[in-house]
Amino acid sequence: MALRFVGIDPETGQQGSPTVWVNQEKRELVLQGWKADEELKAQCEATVIPGHAPGIPPHEAVIRIPARMVPMLREACDVAERAGL
Repeated sequence: MALRFVGIDPETGQQGSPTVWVNQEKRELVLQGWKADEELKAQCEATVIPGHAPGIPPHEAVIRIPARMVPMLREACDVAERAGL
């Protein structure tokens, strides 16, 4: 797998670690984040998106990434774009 590490939450310490990668082979951004609690999942499931089935499919997950990681997410998007993904 062509997985390129982009960054890790600088405030994470040694426990847990929201992280951003780019998988160039599969043309995906890969995110590790905190699990959403039931309240957040319910809010996401209740959001109506035209043309989209309601709910969260069993093969998907809602995760949380700290806003301080926005620069890393931008970098991951730039990496993907430069690689022609």
